[in-house]
Amino acid sequence: MDQDQYQIPLKSFDQIYKINDDGRVRRWFVGFCLFMMAVLFLPWTQNIKSKGNITTLYQEQRAQDINSPIPGKIARWSVKEGDFVKKGDTILQITEIKEDYLDPNLINRTRQQLEAKKGTIGYYEKKAATSGVQMGALRTAKQLKIDQLTNKLKQLDNKLEGERAELEAATNEFNLAKNQFERQQKMYDEGLVSQTQLQQRNIAFQNALAKRVMVDNKLAQTQQEVINTRIEQNSVEQEYAEKISKAEGDQFQSMSNIATGEGEVAKLENQVSNYTIRNDMYTILAPQDGQVVQASKAGIGEILKDGERIAVIVPTRVHYAVEMFVEPVDLPLISIGQKVRFMFDGFPAIVFSGWPNNSYGTFGGKIVAFENSIGPNGLFRVLVAEDSTDKDWPEQLKLGTGAQGIALLKDVPVWYELWRNINGFPPDYYNLQDVKSKTNDKAKTK
Repeated sequence: MDQDQYQIPLKSFDQIYKINDDGRVRRWFVGFCLFMMAVLFLPWTQNIKSKGNITTLYQEQRAQDINSPIPGKIARWSVKEGDFVKKGDTILQITEIKEDYLDPNLINRTRQQLEAKKGTIGYYEKKAATSGVQMGALRTAKQLKIDQLTNKLKQLDNKLEGERAELEAATNEFNLAKNQFERQQKMYDEGLVSQTQLQQRNIAFQNALAKRVMVDNKLAQTQQEVINTRIEQNSVEQEYAEKISKAEGDQFQSMSNIATGEGEVAKLENQVSNYTIRNDMYTILAPQDGQVVQASKAGIGEILKDGERIAVIVPTRVHYAVEMFVEPVDLPLISIGQKVRFMFDGFPAIVFSGWPNNSYGTFGGKIVAFENSIGPNGLFRVLVAEDSTDKDWPEQLKLGTGAQGIALLKDVPVWYELWRNINGFPPDYYNLQDVKSKTNDKAKTK
């Protein structure tokens, strides 16, 4: 009786606290622990996360400035901000402000100067040709004069030979007359001959002496003529050499004027070409298809400087790419052809960090280039193009749109990834062949 009374409170106690009942908390706890153990051995894709923005791989497809090629004054606008233009469409027209180009007939006047200079060159060419003909005539006249004097020298030489022979004969005759006169004088002194005979011999001797002196003088005169002829020959050569040199100098001067004229003609032709090209620069055309934005000049009559920006044109046909920036510690993990997943600003996405291939709203990319020099922000720039094997990027993308990039690395267990992050280790290094083999295996499985 007493024991039953004591047992009643114990039963109520057990019913209230259920100490002896098997609860499900333990089973749930054990199940959760087993589940977490299984999760630790699930594959986890290591990755590198980075922010970036939309750009393009080709420089000509990026937004570019429309600059004024020459200084000028705005005359007329053909477009307004936001207009789409085709390549070659007129953006605006400008007029000249430099005083060197204000003449509306500048090209025609320069062409007239060019034609006049060409005519001057023609005159100098004719003068040079005339000088050449003149030099030929002078050389011919010189040769004729030299030949004439040479013939005269030959005649004088022949004359000298005859006069020398004549002098020899006169000398012999003189010696004979002298010998006869001396014998006649001796005979006259001995009284063997008369004075009349002596005088006759004396006259014959004097005549022979006079004849020899005359022939001697004649020979000396001829020798003097030979000398004078040779001097004249030298004088002719000197005279014609001076005339030919003068004509040759005139020819060289004409040729120099021709060369100078040709240089001036080339300069004038260059000016005509420059003026013609400059006239085409008064109309500023669209360099490619695109949208005109950010006009920095407004109104009519504003002055433009050489190379000053007028507006910006954004191309309509663009091969988009993403430029993202990675830290130096992650650069060794980047390789050409590596896969990247992107989330673009304005496009909803559900991302599983360790399973990016199972994420929703992400787009695939492939690394095509990375810079080996660090940027001013302390990061390395990486260019990622659209992956042709994945779904297409949205058509609504615009240059400058933000993007969140996830570069896919090696598959590791979850426990390894937790251990790596707790210890602050970088992701495992791998090569592109590992990624390709992994991708091929997944494709075969599908």
